[in-house]
Amino acid sequence: MAKHTIGWLPGDGIGVDVLDAAKIVLDRLALDAAYVPGDIGWEFWRAEGDPLPPRTMDLLRTVDAALFGAITSKPNKAAEAELAPALRGRKLVYRSPIVRMRQEFDLYVCLRPCRSFAGNPLNYKHPIDLVIFRENTEDLYSGVEFSPVPTELSDVLGRLSKPFGTFAKLGADDYAVSCKVNTRRGSERIIRAAFEFAKKHRRRKVTVVHKANVVRATDGLFLETAREVARDFPTIEMDDANVDAITMWLLKNPNNYDVLVAPNLYGDIVSDLCAQMVGGLGFGCSGNIGERLAVFEPTHGSAPKYAGQHKVNPIATLMAVKMMLDWLGEADKAGQVEAAVGAVIQEGRVRTYDMGGSATTLDMARAVADKLGVPARA
Repeated sequence: MAKHTIGWLPGDGIGVDVLDAAKIVLDRLALDAAYVPGDIGWEFWRAEGDPLPPRTMDLLRTVDAALFGAITSKPNKAAEAELAPALRGRKLVYRSPIVRMRQEFDLYVCLRPCRSFAGNPLNYKHPIDLVIFRENTEDLYSGVEFSPVPTELSDVLGRLSKPFGTFAKLGADDYAVSCKVNTRRGSERIIRAAFEFAKKHRRRKVTVVHKANVVRATDGLFLETAREVARDFPTIEMDDANVDAITMWLLKNPNNYDVLVAPNLYGDIVSDLCAQMVGGLGFGCSGNIGERLAVFEPTHGSAPKYAGQHKVNPIATLMAVKMMLDWLGEADKAGQVEAAVGAVIQEGRVRTYDMGGSATTLDMARAVADKLGVPARA
């Protein structure tokens, strides 16, 4: 029996390609693991009306971790048009399977490290070593949305909120409502996770990202909770910044920041900015982490035009593998992967098209595997 059981979720488009690359590296490491394939993605929406079928949910309840590739997502009207004929006309709402997975399994920490590798021609002008903690289950991604807006909701909001009066006069089809929901519990646990990480890894500061000067209720709760949590970590500096300002300051003075923590939407935006500063989405990895399960992924999309070409950069996925190995308690193997990735980038002989080279996804994976210090098996 294998030591680890890993859910294998390629998904759509280049998700298949980058997980092919991941398997090359994991096989060379000889990780004692069983890889269990799971169905997820657009094709399952089209055929079954569910991009995250119940059988995949059942699978995720049995594994130690999962590696996920990429998902194609489209607005609901476009999604409905692509359903199999037998499903058209049924009241089916497309929901992002990765967002649903985060909520169903309470993967409340989205951990996104952004560190530049020496020799990467795509690096920003300063060396970057930032870690973003993004709340993963609440905020504007909570899925509490209405279009058209029900009359009963419009009536209640019209009575309770003076600013809403302008919208209440509109027809139900003339506006939409998405609810930003932040809880004290959800805010406290993601902020505490950021401080605990800073303490464990000897990071000097945690920056809280918000817009509490305008979004006073929800972001005000997030910032208030952060100040309460910070009292438990007197050796770690805390500051805060508006989300619009932090995008400017990160570009101007990235070395002034260390660990950042944010509600769901802001964390998504800021982490993509930071990923670009270390080379783009080909270098952006992410861990969706809960108490029992963690799902690791590159942060890029499915890029359908490149599907099956093995053209894209797999480094984001290989660094997601590194994160997964850490989660599984395989710290030595995680270190080997990170060192091998760094060596290949610094050497500069194998580069994918985004880095100015012509290597394939699998070429890059093989080059990293060769740097692991583990001989290839016959």
